[in-house]
Amino acid sequence: MHRIFLYLPLLSAMLVPAFATAQSAPVTAVTLYPGSATVVRSARVEAGATRLVVAELTTQFPVQTLRVEGDPGIRIGQIVTQDASRTESANATQAALEASIQALRDQSAALDAQAGAADIVKGYLERATSDNGKEHARMPMDGKSLASTVTALSQAAADALTRKHQVALQKREIGKKIQALQRDLARVQSQSRDLRTVTIQLTAERAGDVRISYQLNSAGWRPAYRAELDSAHSTVSIDRLAQVSQKTGEDWRGVRLALSTAQPRQSLSAATPQPWLVGYDPPRPSGELAPPNALAKSAAMQSAPMKDRGREAEYEPPTFQADGTFATEFVVSTPVTLPADGREVLLPLARETLAARQRVQVSPRLSTTAMVMAVVDKPAGVWPGGSLQLYRDGSYVGALPWLPDAGAKWALSFGRDELLQVRLSPVKGDSGSTGLFDKRNVRRISDRITLRSSHATPVEVLVLEAAPVSTSDEVKVQTVFSPQPTQDTWEQRRGVVAWVRMLAPQETAAIDVAYELEYPKEGSVTGLP
Repeated sequence: MHRIFLYLPLLSAMLVPAFATAQSAPVTAVTLYPGSATVVRSARVEAGATRLVVAELTTQFPVQTLRVEGDPGIRIGQIVTQDASRTESANATQAALEASIQALRDQSAALDAQAGAADIVKGYLERATSDNGKEHARMPMDGKSLASTVTALSQAAADALTRKHQVALQKREIGKKIQALQRDLARVQSQSRDLRTVTIQLTAERAGDVRISYQLNSAGWRPAYRAELDSAHSTVSIDRLAQVSQKTGEDWRGVRLALSTAQPRQSLSAATPQPWLVGYDPPRPSGELAPPNALAKSAAMQSAPMKDRGREAEYEPPTFQADGTFATEFVVSTPVTLPADGREVLLPLARETLAARQRVQVSPRLSTTAMVMAVVDKPAGVWPGGSLQLYRDGSYVGALPWLPDAGAKWALSFGRDELLQVRLSPVKGDSGSTGLFDKRNVRRISDRITLRSSHATPVEVLVLEAAPVSTSDEVKVQTVFSPQPTQDTWEQRRGVVAWVRMLAPQETAAIDVAYELEYPKEGSVTGLP
């Protein structure tokens, strides 16, 4: 059944001549959003044209998102859309795969016929050589004829069995090819074979372009980054990347691509509160059920449609959560070809090279592993979260999810520093009590942090230590550091102290930390080591 949608529903729109010739309108531009896309097609019309027919469009876009614009001098009138079913696929890649699968199935059917013929021959030979063949037994036969007959029967049987074996081998190979093609087909198969035709009434005072745009959901993008540390020059290069894919049934070839952080799929309705009603029900006799809670009833009504929804398609377009106040758009500088099979394509967007302050960071009480860090000034622009690949001097060191800080600086980790040895050694630790009448427990902890650099050049080291902080007047804490920390409250973290030291090649440095914790004997104390 055809489905017809009308804009400006005038009766004359239905009187489009059947012989109207469809015109090509290739995809020229695409704007990708997280989980959706705006597709723009362009068609050329000559001066004096009154109608434009664009056929073979996908039916996956909602008709209400269709928008038509023309160059100056081209006035757009009524628009008619009409859907029609077809047996073959609209996607060229999908059609080619389906044709290949059908050809292999035809070959398999032909082999089945050959196997059937071999079965007929085999059955005839079995009947001809069976002991029940009395008619053959009564026929006189000399030795020469018998030998010829046996040879002929043996050859025919061997040919039949060999042919059946060959057919089985060929069918097995064909089955493997069909399975591989079906996996490829599943990746590119669109959701519908229907096609949509758009008929546009217009008045063209001069030649120009008509642009047709619509929204599709089976497409999207997510940001990604690649950071590389050049330790010799103290720079960090950050590449902006985009992971894009689409499974709309349309092949986008040589299109202008823009990437937006806007979220068209989010709800546009502002939340408004409903009246908060508080009532009272008097006690009821035992056994009488109370009426269901109105809030629970409302929740049940809202959740019911969820059970009736069909399963979502297996393909999930790339998306992400953008927390910025305003949307940002990135434009890909070169034309892009994006197939309709859902595969992800990685596109480079831009590169920033930033001066870096290198240092080695270690938190000995948590881990004696030293990490290479690079601190850079945050560049201008919007940086939504995404995956981050890390390289140090050309070597891959790992990847991690990255949420760029909102602060003025970024601290990026580029893997372990094997040339800095770190050791945490207990010097003294004991427990006791104090006070003659009001006895209290005392816990003393004393450790030494030892650093040794095997670097060939001086290296800056950042040592972090979380000192105990009392949250109660009943718990007294005393700290002794030697040398004194460079920062008493590192990055506004209470109790976290930091030492920044420049270690020369083969230099060894030591930091002594001592804590005394005094607390009542009665009660419980949390946070003790």
